[in-house]
Amino acid sequence: MITKQILIDKIEIKFRKSKRAKNISIRIRPINGVIVTVPSFSTIKNAENFVYQKLSWIKKNLIKIQKLQKAPTVFVRNKDYFTKFHKFRISQSGDKFFINKTRESIIANFPNNTDFKLPEIQNQIRNLLIGVYKEEAIGYLPERTHLLAFQNEFQFQKVSIRNTKTRWGSCSFKNNISLSLHLMRLPDELIDYVILHELAHTLVKNHSSEFWNVLEAICLNSKVLDKKLKNYNLNTFYFE
Repeated sequence: MITKQILIDKIEIKFRKSKRAKNISIRIRPINGVIVTVPSFSTIKNAENFVYQKLSWIKKNLIKIQKLQKAPTVFVRNKDYFTKFHKFRISQSGDKFFINKTRESIIANFPNNTDFKLPEIQNQIRNLLIGVYKEEAIGYLPERTHLLAFQNEFQFQKVSIRNTKTRWGSCSFKNNISLSLHLMRLPDELIDYVILHELAHTLVKNHSSEFWNVLEAICLNSKVLDKKLKNYNLNTFYFE
């Protein structure tokens, strides 16, 4: 669990306390960013000082991670890929394709003669994952939208989930909200940001200063979050 989150030299740093940790450590991961683990016997202030000492290393490795994140994943067998609610694994055995699914995991088995380097196989795997994300999105996004609308006293007509290629979300003039199933690939704070962004459009149909004032009232640091969202590509699947 994240204990504290601050900006250091314009870099978002997340700190978390750990009873198991013996030293302060820094991890840089796609999507989750910079996470600093702090032993229970140490302090967040000590960890902040440690981060300042390692800033040049953090910046260099952030650039590497950001470049990787813009490149699509090449899927391989016998490796786990994690969606928001499932573990997805590609296996290879026998002479038939089949899928084994449980509540928390999905195994896609390909025949022994499958060449995973082929573009058509990579596309097949991506399409399987799109199906997983769609199922997750249908189960999560409408309920989340209704909750955020209730909490912030907004009204809308209906919410739909689509496999959009250009937009994370939209709001029609009749206040019908459409959300991309690819939102499930984003951190929770950005999922909520997109939903709140579209709810704000139920009141203001453009991106004027009035709109941003409405959005900021229900979503602090909305422009910072909007900037973060631009780091993600709707059409690029990246898994760590």
